[in-house]
Amino acid sequence: MTSTGSAGATALRDEYDVLLLDLDGTVYQGPHAIPGAREALEAGTGRQFYVTNNASRTPSEVAQHLRDLGFAAADDDVVTSSQSAARLLAERLEPGAAVLVVGTEALAGEIEQAGLTPVRRFEDAPVAVVQGHNPDTGWRILAEATLAIRSGAVWVASNVDTTLPTERGLVLGNGSMVAALRTATGQAPLVAGKPAAPLMEDALRRSRADRPLVVGDRLDTDIAGANAVGVDSLLVLTGVSTPADLLRADASHRPTYVAHSLDALNAPSAGARIAPRAGWRVEFESGDLVVHADGAVSTDRAGAFLSVLAAAWRHPEFVRVRAADDTARTATAVLSGDI
Repeated sequence: MTSTGSAGATALRDEYDVLLLDLDGTVYQGPHAIPGAREALEAGTGRQFYVTNNASRTPSEVAQHLRDLGFAAADDDVVTSSQSAARLLAERLEPGAAVLVVGTEALAGEIEQAGLTPVRRFEDAPVAVVQGHNPDTGWRILAEATLAIRSGAVWVASNVDTTLPTERGLVLGNGSMVAALRTATGQAPLVAGKPAAPLMEDALRRSRADRPLVVGDRLDTDIAGANAVGVDSLLVLTGVSTPADLLRADASHRPTYVAHSLDALNAPSAGARIAPRAGWRVEFESGDLVVHADGAVSTDRAGAFLSVLAAAWRHPEFVRVRAADDTARTATAVLSGDI
């Protein structure tokens, strides 16, 4: 959500030297670019890296998909959780060690590039299991992985996202498959992708960023991942997380900025920063956040929301958002009632 900034102010993106951009829900949804995303990214000249939890495709395949959608992306601009998962295993295993792959051939290729041997059967004596998203994952390969993990194999998950945004809506993600193995084995994996630090650390090394900005659509992965490595973040409301999620966000999941879309990158940072806005007053009364329009107009929904959000983070025990007048009621309609 952005509010109008002062003329001539520095754009948000220009306060940072590298953008670390999530993909699903931020730049595209499945085969379609998010409306306005390409134009927003083209408006700046700073460096951009694409950082994805999805381990189902190679970096070159991801980059080609981006180029097909009109985005500027070199193969080396893409950092995937499959690369980070392979690194974690290579640091822990002997060269050539067998790793049972629950995932696509792209993930198996990253394991091979890391000097390890990808296998698909427990009979091949794997000393580790790596698990990434694959729409074809079924009982048979999960059974092989269960046997390996129960026999003591190191287990690394590319990510634990429970859902995956698609053009049809949210579907189950790699984390839902990971949950099946957790239930079957009583074990928990090492995690390579966001919100765990390895993927973000790899992105920071690859980009050589001094002052990066993480941009994503999920509080529990993109924003928590940025906070895990101590860098600023922008949440865009084009994917998974909603305004209601933001109001109830745990401190470790709170972004530096929030906006409706990537257009905020080209506007002054003050417009997307979570802080009270002129014309809006939010009081904490009897457990409610009560919104007053002190000279504001009902069309300033961004200002109203950012003011409410700032108050919600000061008073996380609040019960509901309540409007004190008709102007505030119109501006906060999506937030009114129990959240």
